[in-house]
Amino acid sequence: MVHSSIPSYKVSVAPMMDLTDRHFRYFLRQISKHSLLYTEMVTTGAILKGKDNHRYLDFSPEELPLALQLGGDSPKDLLAAARIGENYGYSEINLNVGCPSDRVQSGSFGACLMKDPDLVAEMVSTLKSKINLPITVKHRIGVNGKESYNDLYNFVNKIKDAGVSRIIVHARIAILEGLSPKENRTIPPLKYSDVYKLKEDFQDLPIIINGGIKTIDEYHKHLKYVDGVMIGRAAYDNPYLFSSVDEEFYSDKANRKSRLEVLETIKTYILNSEVLKTKPSQVLRHILGLYAGIPGAREFRRFLSETMFLRADVNELFDKLYEKIRNIEYYETAV
Repeated sequence: MVHSSIPSYKVSVAPMMDLTDRHFRYFLRQISKHSLLYTEMVTTGAILKGKDNHRYLDFSPEELPLALQLGGDSPKDLLAAARIGENYGYSEINLNVGCPSDRVQSGSFGACLMKDPDLVAEMVSTLKSKINLPITVKHRIGVNGKESYNDLYNFVNKIKDAGVSRIIVHARIAILEGLSPKENRTIPPLKYSDVYKLKEDFQDLPIIINGGIKTIDEYHKHLKYVDGVMIGRAAYDNPYLFSSVDEEFYSDKANRKSRLEVLETIKTYILNSEVLKTKPSQVLRHILGLYAGIPGAREFRRFLSETMFLRADVNELFDKLYEKIRNIEYYETAV
């Protein structure tokens, strides 16, 4: 199938390795119907040379709109992988030019590609000419050694001329030597002003800001200067934050669910025949933050952490979970 509708990008959830798998995406889709979701980064090698690329690419229709993030440094391989992604029905193809991990650097892609804007432009141009989906790039404001605004401007100008549909900019540089991926998310200082200036200089290019954004008030602040906001860790640690997104940003009041209703859909999802081969813990690990920020959240996390790995009947597990919620008497506030 080919999913041809263009996704709205006002609010999106960042691709995060080992976190934004299909189970988390299905869970978050119960909270927000309209936010644009992204896969974990999938390398071209995993798609083209792996024995089971279906495992990396398959998703539930409910997860749409959904972007496929690809990692690679060969325009030819990226095109081949993107064609497969297009046939799977993804809404967008996104290039990872921001990940600073050693694994990514050893493959000469991710953030180190910011040092080669001509190659990134060639990738974008190749995909744009053959793929009937938005082609987007997620990148940093720079890398060590190429961290001036002029370097950033030149990079964006190259990929704009190549036809990029939209850019997502993490408002930190990436330090390619000496910092872990986790440290690269916190130690380099945020420079939102560089992203705002990009929008001033490229007014016709949709620009999404990413990095350190945690609250709805912050969403509104950034949307005064850019076209959209991408949320990363806050979406995972406090997913119910997105319960107000559809109404506030997409004028849709119809689909808001309480936390208890979300739990009920997850129970059904686990019991569904499509995921019977999936251990309940592979789904339940993603919902530990569902009650973040309200009384009883710690108890909810503790109880679920201790029980989700047990070989218990799913119905029995959820009966105990519901009873625990009722005993604590905090699910009624989750509206």
